[in-house]
Amino acid sequence: MGYSRARVRGVDDLTPNLRRLTFDVDDLAGLGLPGVADEAVGIYFPFESQRSTPDMECRDGVWAYYETVPAPDGRNYSIRAADPVAGTVVVDFVIHAAGPATTWAQRTEPGHDVVMTHARSWFTPPVQTSRLVLAADLAGLPALARIVEELPSTDGLTVVAEVPSPTDLAYLPDREVEMVTLIGGNGRTPSRLAETVATLDLPDTAGYCWFAGEASESRAVRKHLRSELRWGRESYDVIGYWRQDSERWTRRYSERSTELFAVYRQALADGKTEKEASEEFDEALERVGL
Repeated sequence: MGYSRARVRGVDDLTPNLRRLTFDVDDLAGLGLPGVADEAVGIYFPFESQRSTPDMECRDGVWAYYETVPAPDGRNYSIRAADPVAGTVVVDFVIHAAGPATTWAQRTEPGHDVVMTHARSWFTPPVQTSRLVLAADLAGLPALARIVEELPSTDGLTVVAEVPSPTDLAYLPDREVEMVTLIGGNGRTPSRLAETVATLDLPDTAGYCWFAGEASESRAVRKHLRSELRWGRESYDVIGYWRQDSERWTRRYSERSTELFAVYRQALADGKTEKEASEEFDEALERVGL
């Protein structure tokens, strides 16, 4: 995976909950962006008193902070747009009440720079898909918006969007789609995303669901698609973008991280796909109450 520095070029507020940052990326090609509509990168932020994130180190082809203590905070963010000619990317940040990414996004200005690495994507509808569901809360809205924007056709598409405020809906592209909107969730009220997806009239075959939201909601959606609809793994990509009460979850996970992550590593060693390994890892988390 590639690694690059990225400098803030511009800052724009889109809604009270979404702030757009445009970055000049030193080595955009080296990031290895997959070119898929929900592509994302890890962004590592400067320490509070600094303008620039420390450099990473590459060991065995993997860029990381191996001996930097404390390591800079990092989060995965969707690429809203990329321009390989100009060498720029656009990232839309959700503004929360607190958190290292929100704090940085609110105080940053042109000239500040970050580290970007670990590019990846998930959106892979089978060729024969005729019924498409895209569901997300505010954290997944930038990726959902780009998917809708880049679809060649919106026939058979249903969008389920859960946002804190109706003003956030104006962020979505102006295309003719079946839209289900939910106001709330997003850590402010209980989410209704999973239960809403479960009420949709979905086919036994030729359907595909892309979901990006809170981790427990993603788990519920995956169970519905697999256990109730009997969809195969090729028919969905369900991603937990964030966790409710993440600090408490992280403390509990750290107590058993070695044994739990061993489940993921063993699945890969057994020749299973990354999606299969991730699902086995999530099932192991659920068994221990995480």
